[in-house]
Amino acid sequence: MKFTTVGAATVAALLLGSSAYAQNAFNGVDQASERNEDLRDAIADDLEVEQNTFGNSGRKLGFSGSVALRGSVSNGNTDTADLGIGSDMTYFDGTNGYSLELSYDYSEDDGSKTEESLFFDAEYTRDFTPNFYGFAKVQGSVDEFSSYDSDYFVGFGAGYRVYDTADVSWAVQGGPGYRVASLRDIVDGETEEAAFSASSNFSYRLSDTAYLTNDTDILASESDTSVVNELGVTVAMSEMLALRTTLQTKYHTDPQPGFEETDNTFGVSLVFNY
Repeated sequence: MKFTTVGAATVAALLLGSSAYAQNAFNGVDQASERNEDLRDAIADDLEVEQNTFGNSGRKLGFSGSVALRGSVSNGNTDTADLGIGSDMTYFDGTNGYSLELSYDYSEDDGSKTEESLFFDAEYTRDFTPNFYGFAKVQGSVDEFSSYDSDYFVGFGAGYRVYDTADVSWAVQGGPGYRVASLRDIVDGETEEAAFSASSNFSYRLSDTAYLTNDTDILASESDTSVVNELGVTVAMSEMLALRTTLQTKYHTDPQPGFEETDNTFGVSLVFNY
């Protein structure tokens, strides 16, 4: 097991309109969406928590989007640099929702690159009832330091909001899809197979300015099953500033030789919203 601490020096969010949502599931791809959504929604103008992150619940009409930037640099006994960029754009017409999420991370240590990854998620959602909705999505990742050079998933399904109150929100969704993955350092290592995705999104208001979230994403296929869980706490310090702390765990049942089953990442982010 490896444990990584991520320090965020600066996070700037540029809002283009209203609130938004996206979610993803494969090989940690969902967390690109989750991180961008959590950063943007952490501070509402009235310090209220945006509880609903699945489907179109809580969205406003029209376009919305954000750009987030975080980074850290250190020198002396060790020279390190970390950079993270996230962006999203959504559109909601009252019934149909469209979203696009991108997340890029880069790190180096003493001049040697230790991480470079890009995650993306494009999703369409349609509400059928206040609690029931359908979705279709395309998601993927390109990761130089994973057992997969690239990993893509296309799927569809249905979701249901189990709880939807001012203090507690819980939604689940799932459906079938198709996976195309390219394995690292393996000749003819491309895998194409049917897959099934399932997700759970839970949030609980701790106070008027703080809430706890726990998001779980599972993608099962014949070659590998991945589980990604992110536990987070967001505290609003003002109408425009918040502090978010997260613990993300990624687990693979069948990693490639030389890669461990579990990765843990602890993150602290300063969020600026306007």
